[in-house]
Amino acid sequence: MNKSFYAVIMAGGGGTRLWPLSRSARPKQMLRLGSDRTLFQQAVDRLYGLIPPERILVVTGQEMAADLQKDCPEIPSENYLIEPAPKGTAAVVGLAAAYLYSRDAQAVMAILTADHIIQDVAYFQQILQVADEAARLGYLVTLGIHPSHPSTAYGYIQRGQAVAEINQQRVYQVLRFKEKPDEETARKMLESGDHDWNSGMFFWQVDHIRREIELQLPELYKVMLQIEKCGFERKQDWLPLWQDLKPETIDYGIMEHARKVVVIPAAGLGWNDVGSWDSLFEVLESDGDGNIHLTSQWLALDSQKTLVLCEDEQRLIATIGIENLIIVDSGDVLLVCHKDKAQKVREIVQILKKSGRENYL
Repeated sequence: MNKSFYAVIMAGGGGTRLWPLSRSARPKQMLRLGSDRTLFQQAVDRLYGLIPPERILVVTGQEMAADLQKDCPEIPSENYLIEPAPKGTAAVVGLAAAYLYSRDAQAVMAILTADHIIQDVAYFQQILQVADEAARLGYLVTLGIHPSHPSTAYGYIQRGQAVAEINQQRVYQVLRFKEKPDEETARKMLESGDHDWNSGMFFWQVDHIRREIELQLPELYKVMLQIEKCGFERKQDWLPLWQDLKPETIDYGIMEHARKVVVIPAAGLGWNDVGSWDSLFEVLESDGDGNIHLTSQWLALDSQKTLVLCEDEQRLIATIGIENLIIVDSGDVLLVCHKDKAQKVREIVQILKKSGRENYL
């Protein structure tokens, strides 16, 4: 792999999508779901043999940095970049780009996530190499996921003509990004055959993304210039500018209006963003009754297509005559919901916030 290829792992976020196991003090990337490795550790593991730890950067908040460093001490401590306050994924990219531009102006950045599941690691590494070459051709590259069903939970990318073929992998012009659709629109996009799910992973040369940020998000660019001038050691010189930033996503703030944007469609990657409890049925192994066991003691009688999770090894959970349920016991909270209603977990979180029961968040 090119020695100027760097991975930037976004590891911020509060952690409510897999409540009650995921909490503000232990967000999704710190969870172990069907593995003895956290999702963050798995994100780093996927880079093994391709990108050395010294070229892996982690952007996170101050409250999570120490725990993440304990999980992956092989990454140098100076590579953990602290986001002073959450300002959206565009600011995360800007922070990492400012750091990298000062370190290696020829760098290509892979913007990756700390909380997704990818089952075919070998194929993922092939995609990274294709993306590196495409980025060096001057493109802003995004990774699209071949849709398996008309999901309303993901944004979509519409492909145009192929602009390159790298290592037998075609790279396509991006016609447009589309927000999360309703079910009918999602079905039409799936039938058209030219749409991919937006994975939230991107690749570009550091100087290329700097120019796009200068053009489209000038206030963020001012912060980047100050970071490049002062460094992270003199945070007080750019912190006020950071605090004044308007939160923005990289998708809307940059990619939707940028030039030379391409997508690499990936089929068979085994990708899932684990956005809700029911999504685990797509990636974790189930037993003969379709049940997923994420607990050491579960006595199931006439129980099918159900997920049970409990971290207390001494606690026995018994179920009788149930189907299509999700049962999560976090110690202080017990969640029981129908699999089809898993997306409504966020509504419970909002109710708890409004009622001041922060101890459960």
